[in-house]
Amino acid sequence: MTTDELSAPLGQRRSRRRPWIRIPVPYVVAGALALFLGTFVLWAAIGDDPLGGEPMAVVPAHLPAAASAAAAAAAAPAAHQPAEVPGGPGRYDGPAQGSLPNPVQKAEPVKAAEPPDGTRTVNIINGMTGARQEVTIPAPAAAGGAAAPAVIAPADAKFFEMTLQGPVPKIAADGVRPADAFAQPVKPLAGKPDAPRIALIVGGLGVSAKATSEAIARLPGPVTFAFVPYGSDAALVARARAGGHEILLQVPMEPFSYPDNDPGPQTLLTSLAPQQNLDRLHWVMSRFQGYVGVIDMMGARFTASEQSFAPILQDIANRGLVFVDDGANPRSVAGRIAGADSLPFAKAEVTVDSVPTPDEIDRALGRLETAAREHHAAVGIASALPASIEHIAKWAKAAESRGVILVPITAVAKRQDSVISHQ
Repeated sequence: MTTDELSAPLGQRRSRRRPWIRIPVPYVVAGALALFLGTFVLWAAIGDDPLGGEPMAVVPAHLPAAASAAAAAAAAPAAHQPAEVPGGPGRYDGPAQGSLPNPVQKAEPVKAAEPPDGTRTVNIINGMTGARQEVTIPAPAAAGGAAAPAVIAPADAKFFEMTLQGPVPKIAADGVRPADAFAQPVKPLAGKPDAPRIALIVGGLGVSAKATSEAIARLPGPVTFAFVPYGSDAALVARARAGGHEILLQVPMEPFSYPDNDPGPQTLLTSLAPQQNLDRLHWVMSRFQGYVGVIDMMGARFTASEQSFAPILQDIANRGLVFVDDGANPRSVAGRIAGADSLPFAKAEVTVDSVPTPDEIDRALGRLETAAREHHAAVGIASALPASIEHIAKWAKAAESRGVILVPITAVAKRQDSVISHQ
């Protein structure tokens, strides 16, 4: 017994405190992670999920006749199955020898039925059982999400040549340009042969079939339609041409904000070599046919680069088309290059729906009329917005009564030495 125990008061023995066990926080975190990983590994080892957690969906499929025949053959009686090959299950020891009592005759291969037009057959493998199924699905669309180029009418075949990207315009052997062949006639204003001319372009068509159909139904023939190359239905283009509209092709070009602001696939870029941009241009050109020319879509950076832009405009000129500058970039070199290439050229001066409100659209149309009276001709551009289509349709009905004539774009697109420019 120690001295402390002898001197302690009776009945007041102090109990010793057990020291706390302090575990560092990093050890706690490491232990929790180890527990989580161990649980995951254990679940992966004993879990019954052969796909490893891969998402899957079950959809109905219409199997072709060949697949049904294969299923029927699998259900045939065992007496008709081939004799077992020596070596046991899962083993192949070569062809059966002649000593086999009942050699199996080799069945003639069954020729699968050809899939219908516009479809293709793919093999689907069940990841759990390994079973194969042949399923007929629709054929994929053309690259880039756009519809496959339409079949060219025999009368128009002389204005196209085949490239790796598809049919693109060319000047016919007799010298007729596509811009002249697909141009719409101009109906002069009675009693005013020198009436001021206005060419009005509505762009962004082809993306929405509803908006495009609305524009075709409501806008008069002299209004020029600009179609984008993505998803444009060749039937809509044909309807627009049948309604008296000239067609422009909108070509995506690099803006200053690219790639944050991306016009779409196959955009012409200043970082690419000239031949690469020409390949992209020809891909865009092959999406549909029957247009008189090309108009830029975005492209503030590209249209300001003479080194990148010049080969594109030269190719457009060599193919007998016109080029229209949408007027959005004051630094565009299109006018100067067009003069060197004798390229028919026009430039939009007024954007009708830059502020897409009814009052502002009407004011912009008024400015377009003023520009036409001052310079004898003017070009305006608008988007296929419902408000724009509505107000342009109303304005066009009364345009002749105010002494101006609405004309297609080829009526004002001239060679640069005679084009009216208001830069």
